[in-house]
Amino acid sequence: MKPPKRWKMAIVIWLAIYPLITIVSLVIGPHIGKIEFVPLRTLVLTIILVPLMVFVMIPTVQKLLKSWLHK
Repeated sequence: MKPPKRWKMAIVIWLAIYPLITIVSLVIGPHIGKIEFVPLRTLVLTIILVPLMVFVMIPTVQKLLKSWLHK
């Protein structure tokens, strides 16, 4: 099977990352907002977001859009 077009994968990534960032910001934002050192706050966010994106969100969105991705 041929890999999906890049523009379609860009849409998949956006559809995965936008709700994830929104939810994580709402849930842990108030807690990590207390961290004044911005690089540390960014580190905490990326430690949470990257694994969720790679192992949960992207595979889920790809599965949901499989037929469209490979048209």
